[in-house]
Parts: sequence; structure tokens; C-alpha cells
Amino acid sequence: MTWDEIWPLLRQGTVETLQMTVWATVITAVLGALLGLALVVTDRRGLAPLAPVHHLLGLVVNIGRSIPFIILLVALLPVTRAIVGTTIGTTAAIVPLAVSAIPFYARLVETSLREVDPGVVDAARAMGASRPQIAWKVLLREARPGLIAGLVVTFVALIGYSAMAGAIGGGGLGDIANRYGYQRFETNVTYAVVVAIVVLVQIVQLLGDRLVRRLSHR
Repeated sequence: MTWDEIWPLLRQGTVETLQMTVWATVITAVLGALLGLALVVTDRRGLAPLAPVHHLLGLVVNIGRSIPFIILLVALLPVTRAIVGTTIGTTAAIVPLAVSAIPFYARLVETSLREVDPGVVDAARAMGASRPQIAWKVLLREARPGLIAGLVVTFVALIGYSAMAGAIGGGGLGDIANRYGYQRFETNVTYAVVVAIVVLVQIVQLLGDRLVRRLSHR
């Protein structure tokens, strides 16, 4: 294939990859943050210690993180079809991407929240703040740099996962690399997709690092 034919494919694949990863990241940011917060709050030293709930949530997170994405992708086909009505395309790929990323990000959220200075929490308690206020306005607020850094790591991981999703009809750059690079033996397409993914990851990481530094200086 000539470069005049490859460029439109790369543009289309990049747009589809961003659609998948951005939506999956948004869902992950919300649900993963809630799950990570619940892990910290229900811990024995948390704001509302509940050992059975904490152990159950931890088990769910550990199981979710231990399943390889390609296996999860296939296992969730019935769930994906039930939610979006299809198992192929960029919209369908969002479901397994989000499901795989939520437990991963939840652990990163848990780690960031545990690094919040206990003195800040004690000060909020001394001023009469309720447990929900401490959770939302103290823990999450103080951990913002770590939460954003973890979300950037998750976003980058999702870009890699989206390439695997593309291999079984998920669209995006992975689909282009599979259909044109692998099946048609067009190695220049494969190399072009690799370069596009590398550039995309570098841009995301650069923007994420800048945002983390800005939040850290406040």
C-alpha cells in the first residue's frame, strides 16, 4: 500500500482508538475511584470499618486484575451484546475495556488515598466534618495528583488493550494492523500503526504529566 492509502486508515484508526479509550477511561475514572474509595473507607483503619465488605471488594478487584484481557474480551461477549446490542465495533469494545480497567485503577486509587497525610484527616475530624465530607472533600481532594497520575497510566494501558480488541473486530488501530498489516502482509502498515500508537501514548503521557505537576504545585 502507498502512503496516500495508509494515511486515511491511520486517521480513522486513531479516531476510533480515541473513542474507545476515552469513553472507557471516563467510565473507569468514576467507577474505579468509587471502588478504590470504598476499599479505603471500609478498611479496619478507615472511616467506616467493615471487614466483610472490604474483603469482598478486595476479592472482586483481585479477580478482575488477574484475568488476561484477551480472555476477558471473549468471556464478556454476551454481556457486551446485552448492553450495546453488538459484539463488534468501537462501541462494543468500550465494555470489556472499562471492565478490565476498573479494578486496575481501583488499586491505584487505593494506593493514592492511603498516601494522604493522616494529620489532614484528623484535622477535618476535629473541625466536625462528617465521614462523607472527609471522603469526598479531604481524601479525594488531597490525592488528586496521584489519582490523575494513575488515570494516565490506565489510559495508556487501555490504548494497548484497544489494539487487542481491534484484533477481533473492535476497530481502531489494532484492527488496521490486523486486517492490512497481518492478513495482507503489508508490513509498512504494521510499522505505521506502531508509530501511531507510540506517538499517541507519548502525547497522553506528556499531557498527563503536565497536569499532575500543576496539581502538585497547588
